[in-house]
Amino acid sequence: MKRVKRLAERRLRRAVAHGGKGEIAFARLFRHDEFRAPISFVDYAVIPPGASIGEHRHGENEEIYLVLEGEGEMTLEEERFPVGPGTVIVNRAGGLHGLRNTGTSNLRIFVVEVRLPGAAIDPEELEK
Repeated sequence: MKRVKRLAERRLRRAVAHGGKGEIAFARLFRHDEFRAPISFVDYAVIPPGASIGEHRHGENEEIYLVLEGEGEMTLEEERFPVGPGTVIVNRAGGLHGLRNTGTSNLRIFVVEVRLPGAAIDPEELEK
């Protein structure tokens, strides 16, 4: 298992994320089988201006979003707030969350998904 990955060497795939607006680009940097800890994945994502990760919920995992670059608006339950470089957000299991690029340049983020104790790996995540 290679524990070091370089973004420049990763091919970004395009997808509509959780029913969001437009397409985002992303790369799965690490998969669940590359960890001893209950981490499902680590992704790098690029959200173009006007695009979004649609509002959604996860039942058996939590996600951490780390904003690297750009400007956006985060939704956590009924709360909406601006995010920018250095913002770190914890999306709790079962909590509604989404992210929209409100800026004029790409919004770049890391996403780390962690399974709750005893939770199974989501079969959809195995396909990515």
